[in-house]
Amino acid sequence: MISVSRLALVVSAGLALTACSTLPSVLPGSGKKDAAPTGTAGAPAAPKAPAAPVKTSGPQFSDLKPGQWPQEISDVAVDPAIRFGVLPNGMRYAIRKNATPPGQAALRLWFDAGSLMEADDQQGLAHFLEHMAFNGSKNVPEGEMIKILERRGLAFGADTNASTSFDETVYTLDLPKTDDPTVDDAMMLLREAAGELTIDPAAVDRERGVVLSEERTRDSPGYRVFKQGFAFNLEGQCPPSRLPIGTTDVISTAPAQRIRDFYQAWYRPENAVFVAVGDFDVDAMEAKIKARFGDWKGQGEPGKRPDLGDIAQRGLTAKVIVEPGSGESVQIGWVQSPDLRIESRASDREYMLESLGMAVLNRRLRALTRSAEPPFISAGALRNDQYHAAQINGLFAQVKPGGWKSALQVLDQEQRRLMQFGVRQDELDREIAAMRASYVAAAAGEATQRTPTLAGQIVGTLGDREVVTSPSQNLAAFEAITKDLKAETVSAAVKSLFAGQGPLIVLPTPTAIDGGEATVTAAYQESGKTPVTPPAAPATTNWPYAVFGPTGKVVEQKDVTDLDTVFVRFENGVRLTVKPTKFRDDQILVKARIGNGLLDLSKTGQSPLWSASSMIEGGLKQITAQDMEQVLTGKVWNAGLGVEDDAFVLTGRTRPEDLATELQVLTAYASDAGWRPEAFNRVKTYYGTIHDQLERTSGGVVGRDLSSLMHPGDERFAFPDRKEIADGSIDQLKAAVGGPLSTGQIEIVVVGDTTVDKAIAAVGETFGALPVRTGVPAPADAARIAFPAPSKVPVVRTHKGRADQGLLFMAWKTDDLFSDLQRSRNTQVLASVMQLRLTDELREKQGATYSPSVSATHNATFPGWGYIGLSVEVPPDRIDQVVASVRQIAADLRDKPVTADELERAKLPRIDQLEKARETNEYWLGALSGAQTDPRLLDATRSVIAGLQRVTAADVQKAARTFLADDKSWTFEVRPEK
Repeated sequence: MISVSRLALVVSAGLALTACSTLPSVLPGSGKKDAAPTGTAGAPAAPKAPAAPVKTSGPQFSDLKPGQWPQEISDVAVDPAIRFGVLPNGMRYAIRKNATPPGQAALRLWFDAGSLMEADDQQGLAHFLEHMAFNGSKNVPEGEMIKILERRGLAFGADTNASTSFDETVYTLDLPKTDDPTVDDAMMLLREAAGELTIDPAAVDRERGVVLSEERTRDSPGYRVFKQGFAFNLEGQCPPSRLPIGTTDVISTAPAQRIRDFYQAWYRPENAVFVAVGDFDVDAMEAKIKARFGDWKGQGEPGKRPDLGDIAQRGLTAKVIVEPGSGESVQIGWVQSPDLRIESRASDREYMLESLGMAVLNRRLRALTRSAEPPFISAGALRNDQYHAAQINGLFAQVKPGGWKSALQVLDQEQRRLMQFGVRQDELDREIAAMRASYVAAAAGEATQRTPTLAGQIVGTLGDREVVTSPSQNLAAFEAITKDLKAETVSAAVKSLFAGQGPLIVLPTPTAIDGGEATVTAAYQESGKTPVTPPAAPATTNWPYAVFGPTGKVVEQKDVTDLDTVFVRFENGVRLTVKPTKFRDDQILVKARIGNGLLDLSKTGQSPLWSASSMIEGGLKQITAQDMEQVLTGKVWNAGLGVEDDAFVLTGRTRPEDLATELQVLTAYASDAGWRPEAFNRVKTYYGTIHDQLERTSGGVVGRDLSSLMHPGDERFAFPDRKEIADGSIDQLKAAVGGPLSTGQIEIVVVGDTTVDKAIAAVGETFGALPVRTGVPAPADAARIAFPAPSKVPVVRTHKGRADQGLLFMAWKTDDLFSDLQRSRNTQVLASVMQLRLTDELREKQGATYSPSVSATHNATFPGWGYIGLSVEVPPDRIDQVVASVRQIAADLRDKPVTADELERAKLPRIDQLEKARETNEYWLGALSGAQTDPRLLDATRSVIAGLQRVTAADVQKAARTFLADDKSWTFEVRPEK
């Protein structure tokens, strides 16, 4: 598996349902059969599309025998670090020892079965069955599975999860420890899910509301566009009629036996793969797998693989999807037969050549988005497998309202330019250099790949029958393929991607288009009459930010020995915090904290930070973002701008050999940003319809309004209204951010695979070489912020979405982090206990919601500011009932101490999550931010685990009595418009 290029260049329109999933982007392909398009135009009048070649060379999926791994019939060498096997019952397994992080493991149970395998009266039951795996089995009573895992330190959602897609179901357990009791419990529970579920009718009835809550949560304008586009692109085929969420009728009425029928047909050892990666003995793990799963046998008749249907024969055809609240976009796709080959060296080479050609096309499209008058907000080209029913290759663009025609025609002309003139050698060499940097970085970090990532990579190969390969193998394969590679070879290969049925044009829009599909196809045909010219070669550019002045001198250096950290201060006032680590080979994270962040912004003026991304996209004064990418090709670097309560932040991620480049980039943004209006205008155009999108769902309304309501009278936290967006300018952003970035005091945090001396040298030549900055203190009252007053009457906002969508948010004011550090730990555990009780009451007993959430926030910058917050998606007619349940839970927590078991299940997952996080560079980048100027942060980092461990039942009850009184709560509700 040539993994880096696949991940970088192939965008999937897949839709998996998980406990933590998000909806996919709207791409060519997605939908539902019973929402078949009407009035499509173009097929009768359009010329017949060229036939795409059917890829039949090499071993095929059908050549694999039961229990056989792809590498057994492929010429691609498998990763030797993985042990593969198969049990006599047909279940395959893959085991890999890995000690990053130490003492942890990732277990995955994969089934070659998803919603595509459902019968007409089972639509949604593959996903429903996934829910039932947590609701009782032969040896584990209903409600006990999650509790068993919590006692072992696993948090539901974070460490315990499952997902159902069209063609697979995956159960996920990330273990914080690899001792025998933890591993044995985890494997026992996966074995129960595999073949021992009870699927009790009463439990099924209780779970219906949970699944329906998930269906409500996902139904948005974007999702509805997805469904219609899917149905159009795969017209007459099976996948659009088998969305994983299913239909509400089946979810509401299907008897337990119908779910059991699916279970017995598809949850069978010959359809399963067990993956184990972690810090354990491989022989011992293999013995456990054989002992635990060796007696598993399928029950009843096995299921029959579905007929996915033939690809519809179509020429130029369009579909206009009118969906209020959606963005406007254009998609052009060509549908080909699916690639059902087992991975081979030949297919890898073919894939790489096509990917390089598509990378060139993507680079050209990105350049157009950065032009003075861009035809679209963003654009890209992709290859998209549709669950082995078809392959769709094409282009897409997000456009400003009413801009679909010019975007469509530019996409067409860029595609034809590539087809007619191919790629230039300099373009190809640039993409090879960029890809090589990624492959080299991955190979350099091979020894410290993280355990969950490795498990995910193995699972990711299963559905496509790929061979699992290591980063070093991928690099060697890449070098062999690209050695002396010529542009004409890639040009010939990429042409095959734009053959097949079509082109199919999908045009989602919030408002109707005069003439509909006929107007769209006419615009496409009109564009075809415009001749295209060869692409122009780029001008030669040099990197102008290699030197910032004389190297800065260090005037102070201090070791923080217990945290393996060093504090440095340069003569110009720049502070540097360095923590060398070996968590990830070849990875360095950098953060520059400058000025005072939110404290620098006005409380009364609208914050322009909604447009902050335009600063990075605007490039630098002496070089554009497009030219930066060209001149720094082959380097590993990036840049991002954000804001924290007490600092503006520039962030980057790099490798040891490119640390100097990364710091040069960030220093240049801090001292010499370009502030180009073209980049700002693209962001402004995107935000022009954001209110129309947000008001269509309850979650969108919460995202728009909650922060402002939680900080009354403070515009720093308010989402911009329509007029503020329309009137926005780059000058407003520059005034708010540019001043602090160019004059504010600077703190640099460097964490990762480096040394103190190398970090000091790189910072000394960049930030340390800047002129002295004295900085400007934040206004005296900037840190004073309000909290909404408690009220018996909820604040209510409305949305324009479905009538059964609603959302409840409740908050109880607490205090800031440093008012009482141990009390903040007590309150965090209280929030975890509330989460457990809400899940048990609202999800398990009432079946009212999918995923209630409770968290505790304690601010380290704003004195007195903190809260316990609760969020629940629930139908509007049940909000009052849920409020009553919440108040009853709060009363119980005030009146009675929690049980020892409940306290343990609340504390252990939180502690284990922290212990896992502390083995990452990302954790320390955050934990060390600001620590030089506020040493209390170091004390908080040192004491956090011990502080959580010492929380008692009495502490939790005291925190509940202090904060959870009914008359101290603030309530926010989102209901549908009447």
